[in-house]
Amino acid sequence: MNITAEQVRQLRERTGAGMMECKKALVESQGDLDAAAELMRKQGLAKADKKASRIAAEGVIAVEKSADGRTAALVEVNCETDFVAREQDFRAFAQDVARAALAVNPKNLDALLAAKLASGESVDERRRALVSKIGENISVRRCVVMSGTATLGAYLHGTRIGTLVAVEGGGPELAHDLAMHVAASNPRYLSAADVPADVVAKERAILTEQAQGDPKNQGKPEQVLAKIIDGKLGKSLSEITLLGQPFIRDDKQSVEKLLKAAGARVAGFERFEVGAGIEKKQDDFVAEVMAQVSAAGGRP
Repeated sequence: MNITAEQVRQLRERTGAGMMECKKALVESQGDLDAAAELMRKQGLAKADKKASRIAAEGVIAVEKSADGRTAALVEVNCETDFVAREQDFRAFAQDVARAALAVNPKNLDALLAAKLASGESVDERRRALVSKIGENISVRRCVVMSGTATLGAYLHGTRIGTLVAVEGGGPELAHDLAMHVAASNPRYLSAADVPADVVAKERAILTEQAQGDPKNQGKPEQVLAKIIDGKLGKSLSEITLLGQPFIRDDKQSVEKLLKAAGARVAGFERFEVGAGIEKKQDDFVAEVMAQVSAAGGRP
């Protein structure tokens, strides 16, 4: 059957797929544009499912704020390589996911994946289509929406780190500065009181062992040693808590003192970093080369 260049062009505009894939689908569907588009969609879903098990530890963080600045969404969308993470279609998809999250405030990832985009597709339908087009596993990993009467600060460090900070009693500039601080200093908790008891106990045990093994502490009374350990523990906790950390714009004062001076308090914060916590596959380069040589029949 003769497939015209105009038919191929129209199908490419609808699907975003390559010219040869479009032509093949049109041949299989006897030139029916709608049938070809549906065929490519089904093929794309199958390809997406096959790639779902592949590790996707690269990607981008995207932020979207409401017009009144009282609600903001933070999302992480992953792919397999940093090359795709720089690709415009992928980045546009990530931003669309953030807009969808802002619009529906999903309770979980399933709800976000089911949310509709401006194109009428669901987030998951668009994700699968993008997998088919790009050829890598793509996943929407996590999302958070912050909303309320607090002032929200949002900050993106490139495309790999994104933060949200809710500040009560402070203005937009303070909220933004704190969002930047969270991106740079990566606090794990808001205050020492928020650090789980098991984390505190583990840190105390480590510091106790170090103090007891330090020759400078030999012969010191137990109560003196206990005060040394308490001091070190307080310093360790301040390093992992937002309120205890030195403020990045003025390291002579802590974030806690900054907030007190401004008559403000942090109601909550979130920090996403691309790939954090994902175990990346360590490729064996030598084994990969040998496998390619073997596949080529022993020819280098």
